[in-house]
Amino acid sequence: MKKNSWIPLVFLLAFSLMSSAQDKKWTLEECVKYAIDHNITIKQTALDSENALIDKKDAFGNFLPSVNASASHSWNIGLNQDITTGLLQNKTTQFTSAGATVGVDIYKGLQNQNTLRRAKLSIIAAQYQLTKMQEDIALNVANAFLQVLFNKENLKVQNFQKEINEKQLSRSQELVNAGTIPRGDLFDIKATLASDSQKIIAAENALLISKLSLAQLLQLDSFDNFDVVDDTMAKDVNNILAQEPTAIYNKAKEGRTSLKIAQTNLEIAEKNVAIAKGKLQPTLQGFYNFNSRVAYADRVVGVVPNTANPTSAIGFVEGTNQVVSQPNFSAVTGKPDAFFDQFSNNKGQTFGAQLSIPVFNGFSARNNIERSKVSLEKSKIALEQQNLDLQRNVYTAFTDAKGALKAHESAIVALEARQQSYNYAKDRFDVGLMNSFDLNQAQTLLSSAQSEVLRSKYDYIFKIKILEFYFGIPIIKN
Repeated sequence: MKKNSWIPLVFLLAFSLMSSAQDKKWTLEECVKYAIDHNITIKQTALDSENALIDKKDAFGNFLPSVNASASHSWNIGLNQDITTGLLQNKTTQFTSAGATVGVDIYKGLQNQNTLRRAKLSIIAAQYQLTKMQEDIALNVANAFLQVLFNKENLKVQNFQKEINEKQLSRSQELVNAGTIPRGDLFDIKATLASDSQKIIAAENALLISKLSLAQLLQLDSFDNFDVVDDTMAKDVNNILAQEPTAIYNKAKEGRTSLKIAQTNLEIAEKNVAIAKGKLQPTLQGFYNFNSRVAYADRVVGVVPNTANPTSAIGFVEGTNQVVSQPNFSAVTGKPDAFFDQFSNNKGQTFGAQLSIPVFNGFSARNNIERSKVSLEKSKIALEQQNLDLQRNVYTAFTDAKGALKAHESAIVALEARQQSYNYAKDRFDVGLMNSFDLNQAQTLLSSAQSEVLRSKYDYIFKIKILEFYFGIPIIKN
């Protein structure tokens, strides 16, 4: 083998991979999974779940003691008393103080416990909200996916109609040359061909827009080569229409996320009432405080006799007027004690318990209770409304699905009749027993019947998906 003979193989493999990537067609499951993983709204909702987890940490922290430390250093500049002479002098003194405080809730009307329970419920509600968002995105993607399939098949129908008319134009030219039909019929068919081209352009634009809409739902950066598989069949794979509407409704009540959200919000509202009521109860807190200080001024370490003024008169003896004196002393100063010595000698501690009993607070606590009760009633009504909406939606979806199936079956029957009618009209036209206008009318009715079959097909598929969704069958299998 020649040197570097492997290089063409590498380029061939790379070209093959690129072609494969460009020819990739997305399935419905791939679209839904990709949308759930990359949709911006879902990412934002997931961040709400993280906030709920942080709120739980806050609620748990309420059970822990609060510890705060403080320290300060101050300079006092100006007229200060000299501790050695007792005289006021202009001087600068420095002080350092430090302390720590510990507090703990002993009883707080069960507010901390209820706050923690509410935080846990909020996490559940956030998770349900995320699930609901994923379900909504899945339904939107399924709808957009089916719209792409509809537009693809509609484009095929329009192209097929154009091919038929092109063949008809060739046949008409032969009939005109043979004198079987008038030349005016040939012009009618040419006008029909021009109309077919316009319909193809409109179908192509509709297909492009539907692909763009689906690609945007998937948050794709490029959709130039984006395409989906077209193997969706219009049939009830899970036989969901064999179920009774009542059974579907009961199944939906067990699994519908919107009901779970409403139920969780009701439980959260109940905890809010309990928290508000807890503010009317006495609270008991324990506390402990430690503090100390350090001074940087000189201190008195002793005294010595005052040689300059040994004594000072303090009075006279009554009757003799003898002077009574006392010795005078001078203070001996020294440097301040060491920092940690002073810190140890000057330390102080305080501990105890504080009971707080709410007596009157401007009706704020009772008003909060009333607000919480109003919110609770609203949550009850919202849950009841969700049940009513679910029942109505399930029965409506079931009726719509059955109606869509019957409409699709009727459209197929109508298409078969229109096809036979068109074939009969074409045979008559070929022998000169029908003009081009009547033939075009038959062909227009056939095209409308084909479009109706497509429309009813994908309308039926989507409504079956919705009904399966209520029954607990996901859009995609995990």
